[in-house]
Amino acid sequence: MSALGNAPEPQHETGELTVTTATLDDWHQVARWAADEEWNPGRGDTACFHPTDPAGFFVGRRAGRTVSAVSVVNYSDAYAFLGYYLVHPDHRGQGLGLATWRAAVPHAGARTVGLDAVPAQQSTYERAGFTPAYDTVRYGGRPARPDTPTPDAATVTGAHLDAVTDYDRRCFPADRPAFVTRWLTAPGHTARAVLRDGALAGYGVIRPARTGHRIGPLFADTPEDAETLFDALAASAGPDAEIFLDIPGPRDAARALATARGLTPRSHTVRMYNGPIPPADQERTFAITSLELG
Repeated sequence: MSALGNAPEPQHETGELTVTTATLDDWHQVARWAADEEWNPGRGDTACFHPTDPAGFFVGRRAGRTVSAVSVVNYSDAYAFLGYYLVHPDHRGQGLGLATWRAAVPHAGARTVGLDAVPAQQSTYERAGFTPAYDTVRYGGRPARPDTPTPDAATVTGAHLDAVTDYDRRCFPADRPAFVTRWLTAPGHTARAVLRDGALAGYGVIRPARTGHRIGPLFADTPEDAETLFDALAASAGPDAEIFLDIPGPRDAARALATARGLTPRSHTVRMYNGPIPPADQERTFAITSLELG
């Protein structure tokens, strides 16, 4: 099911539920729900995520209270990503999530939509036309120091921005320069790059989360470049920091890096798509940016 229908009107009534586009303040509340669900969002994620496609964030309200949410972020004419599919625990089991979904998904139009499903919901998404592609595994822990020092990684500055944006486009199914700029420069975010003969060979970002720190993305030409970036990012968080990163299932080299640094699997989701996947260089992907936004 690559086509999800026409774009929704700004407001939808579904019984007692009203679905509208979300304000930035609305989404701060949704992020707190995600934290309560132990999704461990980054502390500054909302400020980076919401401007990516402000019309693609939806909340459902009942009697003036926000009870449900979902995001359907359009990255390009071909690709969108769905996340934050949530219903407040006090209002589950009443069909409010499905009603919110039905109001929101037409925002994607005919785009391919990607999502990361919790295993318990995989069959629900399959009924909606999504096909599983691979598992994404979250690794976490307090990383061990490498036995031998790794080369230094450069601090990303404004001079690297165009190169980082171009590299990101190779590894992600759409061009997202405005998001990448916010992600690199957000308060608390630390970005590092590997440079070889003046050219970018990889970059990564670490950010504070509700628990510990999350690394994402981690994109690199080689496993050795990924090791350099991981070690530099982990060191920037401090010697006792707990680190998490989300690794696509097919990436054996990424899992080997996480294991070598003493991280262990903590949870997994299922990456799913409802249509043809725009091309991206999976071989350079050692950790995705975010389960919530792709």
